[in-house]
Amino acid sequence: MKYTVLGAGMMGRAVAFDLATNQPEAEVMLADRDFALARKNAHAIGPNVTPLELDVNNRVELRAALQGSSAAVSAVSYTVNLPVTIAAIDTGVPICDLGGNMDVVREQLKLGDDARIKNVTVVPNCGLAPGLAGILAVTGAKEFEHLDAIRMRVGGLPQHPRPPLDYQIVFSAEGLINEYVEPSEAIRNGVRTSVPSMHDLEEITFPPPFGTLEAFNTSGGASMLPHMFEGRVKELDYKTIRYRGHCEKFRVLLDLGFADAEPLTFGNIVKTRKELFADLLRKKLDYKDKDLVLLRVTVSGIRGGRSAALAYELIDYYDESAGMSAMMRTTAFPTSVIAQMLAQGDINARGVLLPEQCVPGDVLVQRLEQRRIHISRTEAEE
Repeated sequence: MKYTVLGAGMMGRAVAFDLATNQPEAEVMLADRDFALARKNAHAIGPNVTPLELDVNNRVELRAALQGSSAAVSAVSYTVNLPVTIAAIDTGVPICDLGGNMDVVREQLKLGDDARIKNVTVVPNCGLAPGLAGILAVTGAKEFEHLDAIRMRVGGLPQHPRPPLDYQIVFSAEGLINEYVEPSEAIRNGVRTSVPSMHDLEEITFPPPFGTLEAFNTSGGASMLPHMFEGRVKELDYKTIRYRGHCEKFRVLLDLGFADAEPLTFGNIVKTRKELFADLLRKKLDYKDKDLVLLRVTVSGIRGGRSAALAYELIDYYDESAGMSAMMRTTAFPTSVIAQMLAQGDINARGVLLPEQCVPGDVLVQRLEQRRIHISRTEAEE
């Protein structure tokens, strides 16, 4: 069996690590235009990982790299996910990616007929949220005859927060700004609607040592669930978890125009306020603390003729032995598991399908447990 991982950065390395560790008999190709990075990470993982120099913008090279793969994973920028999807369909190789932009995902979904003709499966928008959170929501919702609410709460946090924002960069600074600026989709009173990000602030409590945290609207994490559940659930939303006080402080910066597109000139250099803000966030919030990930997905409604609710909860920490962040583990490992499901025929549907449409949630939870990512489930009658 052969897997091709596009991108040798943090997420690509974590995907390749999981593939190589859990399928030692398989061949894993780790491809990146930075061959030194691909070679360094491939050699660190093990002998069944082979580095490959590849520019995914080169159509011929990309198709050659994918050819003959049992499955592939795109861990590169979302800006190339559409041409990567087209290449995978052309070569008949099932593929999943980490998403990152709903406009791109919508364009990928339009290729569903092409994928079915080629008898191939494409699963965009995998990872933590979107990805795992949505899969858990759909898995839980299947148990209810009538749905009242679906709530998804997810956050990547430093273990030792530092003021003033009590946050550190765990993915791209540009991605963080976009999540905080772009509107979020939700369902309110049964109707799909747009809600402003960094609003609807609420308190959320986790077991010690966390205590009371906060959560607020952010874009992207709900994926297409507001479309899937419109008319089926009264309330559905996605919020990001942070330490208390973060939302108010960050919103002040946005209100002052730090994320605006207005250009600023520094000698011969021209940057927008948003680009400058991203530079500052990278410099000030990349203090390399060990991280943790919190997730809670709750579903409530009528089950067995009675009012009931269930909740999935995950708490994951930086892995000392592997030198791997919790965000890498909880984003890359579910994606790797989905790639293995595609290669092994555990996902039989064909076309371009979101993970919450085709990934068996119970199986995913079991396989993540084998990777020491524990997802608890609690039930209650209301």
